[in-house]
Amino acid sequence: MPEPLPDPFYYLTNFQRALDWIGQRYADLLDAEERTFLERFPDLPEASRALFVRMAMRKGGRFRASKLQYAEIGCPRRAAEPLVAAGWLDDDPLLDLDGLASLLKKAELGRLFQLPPRQAQARKGDLLDALRAHGHAPRPASAWLVALGDALYDLLAAPLCERLRLIFFGNLRQDWSTFVLADLGIHRYERVALDAASRGFQCRTDVDDYLRVQRCRERLEAGEPLASLLDDLPASPCASPWIESRRAKLLFLFGQRCERQGEGERALSLYQASSHPGARVRAVRVLERGERTAEALALVERIAAEPRSEEERQQAARILPRLRRRLGLAALPRVGAAPVERLDLCLPRPLGGASVESRVKAHLEQADAPVYYVENTLLVSLFGLLCWEAVFAPLPGAFFHPFHSGPADLHDADFRVRRAALFDACLGRLEHNQHGEAMRRTYQEKHGLQSPFVHWGALTPELLEQALRCLPAAHLRLCFERLLRDIKANRAGLPDLIQFWPEEERYRMVEVKGPGDRLQDNQIRWLDFCGRHGIPVAVCYVRWDDAP
Repeated sequence: MPEPLPDPFYYLTNFQRALDWIGQRYADLLDAEERTFLERFPDLPEASRALFVRMAMRKGGRFRASKLQYAEIGCPRRAAEPLVAAGWLDDDPLLDLDGLASLLKKAELGRLFQLPPRQAQARKGDLLDALRAHGHAPRPASAWLVALGDALYDLLAAPLCERLRLIFFGNLRQDWSTFVLADLGIHRYERVALDAASRGFQCRTDVDDYLRVQRCRERLEAGEPLASLLDDLPASPCASPWIESRRAKLLFLFGQRCERQGEGERALSLYQASSHPGARVRAVRVLERGERTAEALALVERIAAEPRSEEERQQAARILPRLRRRLGLAALPRVGAAPVERLDLCLPRPLGGASVESRVKAHLEQADAPVYYVENTLLVSLFGLLCWEAVFAPLPGAFFHPFHSGPADLHDADFRVRRAALFDACLGRLEHNQHGEAMRRTYQEKHGLQSPFVHWGALTPELLEQALRCLPAAHLRLCFERLLRDIKANRAGLPDLIQFWPEEERYRMVEVKGPGDRLQDNQIRWLDFCGRHGIPVAVCYVRWDDAP
């Protein structure tokens, strides 16, 4: 268990660190409200600042005073007074019956409305229906809660806190607890040199665009009609490439909803406006369903001629023959898949919820030929060990706070290009048989640090040594180069198992398919790649010996 942090105000210290960081690096991006907050917050009493951070770190923006009991803060009402005076907290918000019920337990509702015991014992939903029938109008929170001796606070500065969190982290996935996890040593991060130019946002428009896209995404997931969302989404491409990728994905999701609702023309226009992977293929399918076969063929031929990814090439190859047949055109020569070894096993059905992969692993394993369940972890981890310095190179825009598990531009099209010399040097070790020493050194020096590639829990020292003994450098180079061509797509789809013959310094990867299971597209692409390059791989099809 991690040791508790000795400073009771550790969270306040961390929050102020973030504010100082923002003030030093992003002063030119801040609006008037944010600048005022950064100036005034440090001058408030410590208990008031601590209460503010406690509320900012909790879910929701509404808090009962009785639920804000922290030994280091003391009386929450006294601590709240400067926050109310600053306009960051509302100490008497308007509250309707449903809002009140969401804050109170059933017994508290019974006491507050002095309900008879029989009615107070009803389900909370039934009790609330009965109270609604009396037509209780919204009232200030103090009017509701005075009988319970409680008070209610609304964190008016919640949107401000969210913007500051976004500016610091460059995303809304991470929150202020990230500091705590790092302080406790639960999450450890590589130390990357950062300077004043290391920023996630370059102008205020970037921040505003991110938030607009985020709000639209949240509203889409809440089921709002598309018309209102399209009006609020940035109409033209965002200047920041990575924010534009978020906008493009949202347009893609809008298109999918339109398809489900039978609005083909609208879906088509959304796909055509989106650069998200898969948008062009979805547009082909919309045209095809609309019986606009010639247009669909023209688009899929453009995709086949200049695919943006292996996935697009694969999908185009699957669609082209069908469209040509419909138009009465001659069939194109088929490009066959590379041959891959096939294993057919009839095994006892596993008991106790054991996986089919574990059953195959036990069947294949021999004393001199161990088998490991690795799926997408081993090759990706070996790449991460070998190319650690290239991945964590302190390039502009890649790292801009101390809590990055990987570079912010990891999935950008120019990720490798920006680090070409570094990757060439790292991969060059494979040509001179220096990769083993480099991987072992990284494993020892960086073990446990957050990484977008290395799966520390799966990569044991034993597995690492077996891999270095049995995997030829030429095969590693091929796989690493493919991974770099499309990191997001190619880090998945790798075979489930790997078997080593250490004495013979050879190996075989095995993709396992249980009864009724089929190969996925990304698995087919990896298998074809391995088959074309002489990388030993097999597909194992399993049936149970008690099957009819």
